[in-house]
Amino acid sequence: MIVVAIIGILAAVALPAYQDYTSRAKVSEILLSLSQCRTSVTEVFQSGTDLPAADDDAWGCTTGANAKTQYVKELHVSEAGVVSATSQNISTDADDKTITMIPYSDAAGNTPAAKGDNVAKWTCGGDGTTMPLKFLPASCRG
Repeated sequence: MIVVAIIGILAAVALPAYQDYTSRAKVSEILLSLSQCRTSVTEVFQSGTDLPAADDDAWGCTTGANAKTQYVKELHVSEAGVVSATSQNISTDADDKTITMIPYSDAAGNTPAAKGDNVAKWTCGGDGTTMPLKFLPASCRG
């Protein structure tokens, strides 16, 4: 009887931790989608041309529902170069949440990147991110 109680307690603790772990792994796959867009957005900033409109093909990455993957519902690039993805098929707590990556022209992350700037830093999980912190990797917590 004691053994059954101990196993029940361990299962009650381990199961939620395991579910959070698998959700965090799925969220890290969303970051891979953001990263491919991050590279092309950096090139647009450094080219010195006028920045494209939001979700324009000139950003160099697939946007909107066309960027849909197993865990990415939509991917967008704003007119300021902020890349954001909306999640799906992760868990009830993590579905339809947004993760953003914001380009900055200084290493401290104080000055948003502008036309012709070198992008010195990308901040993941900054303004506009609605994904709960427990699902974000440590490198993506703003």
